[in-house]
Amino acid sequence: MDIPFTVKLRDDTTLYNAKVGIWLFLGSEVMLFGALFSSYILLRVGAPPGTWPRGLLNVPIGAFNTIVLIVSSVTVVMSWASLKLGNLGKFRFYQAITLLCALSFLTIKSFEYRDKFTHYEVWKTDGARMTGHVEGGPYFWSTQTLKDKKLDHIVFHPDPHHYTEPVKPHAGAAAEHEGHAAITIPVAEIARLSAFVPAHSTYFAIYFTLTALHGLHVFGGALVIGYLWGPGAKLWKTDPERFTNRIEISGLFWHFVDLVWIFLFPVLYLL
Repeated sequence: MDIPFTVKLRDDTTLYNAKVGIWLFLGSEVMLFGALFSSYILLRVGAPPGTWPRGLLNVPIGAFNTIVLIVSSVTVVMSWASLKLGNLGKFRFYQAITLLCALSFLTIKSFEYRDKFTHYEVWKTDGARMTGHVEGGPYFWSTQTLKDKKLDHIVFHPDPHHYTEPVKPHAGAAAEHEGHAAITIPVAEIARLSAFVPAHSTYFAIYFTLTALHGLHVFGGALVIGYLWGPGAKLWKTDPERFTNRIEISGLFWHFVDLVWIFLFPVLYLL
C-alpha cells in the first residue's frame, strides 16, 4: 500500500506530507533557539555595567564561517534546481560543495574551541585582570589546578589587547607588556585563573550552549545531505519526484541552520 501525499499535495494544506512535517519541526526549533536567545538577552541586559566580557571571540573566523554557511545555502538551492531540471550530475556537484562547506564550518569551529580551551584570564589579587596564554598551552587549567600542581608561578603571554586593564599597574608594567612579551606571575598573586570555558562566566556558558547546539544541527544536517547524496540517491531512478521532494525538505532544514548562525554571529561576536 502506498503512503498517501508523499508526492501529491494535500487538499487541506496544499503541501505534501513531508513538507508539513518539516514546517512543524522547524516551528519547534524556532521555539528552542528563541528561548535560548531570549535567555541571553535577559542575562546580558541584567548584568552589572562593565562585567559582561567583550572582544574575546575571533571576529574574522566567525565572519568567514558565516560566508561558508551562506555559500552552502546557495548550493543547496542549486542542487534542488538541478533535480527539477532532471540533471543528477549537477545535483551531486552542488551537494558535494554543500558537504564541503559543512565540514569546513565544523573544522574551523573545532579549532576555535581548542583556542578557547587554552586561552586564559587571570584575576590578580591587586585587582588587575589580563587575558592570554599560559606557557606550554595547557588545557582547562583553573585555580585549583595551580594548587594541585603546587606551582610557584606561571609564565603568561598577555594578549595584544585586554578587555580589562590593571587597576594600578606597577612601574615596570609598561615594559613587561611592551611587545606582549611573556611575564612571570607568582601563584600567590593569582586570585583566580580560568580558561575560556563555561565555568569562566555566564557569557561563555551561553556561548558554548548556543554554538554547540548549532554545531550538532550542522552535523545532523550534513549526515542527511550526505546520505541523500550517496546511497539515498537510488530513489532518483524509481521515483524522481519523491527524491526531489526529499532534497527540498533537507534544504529547508539547512536554510534554518544557516539562519540561526546569521543571528548567532552578530549577537555573540559583535555586540
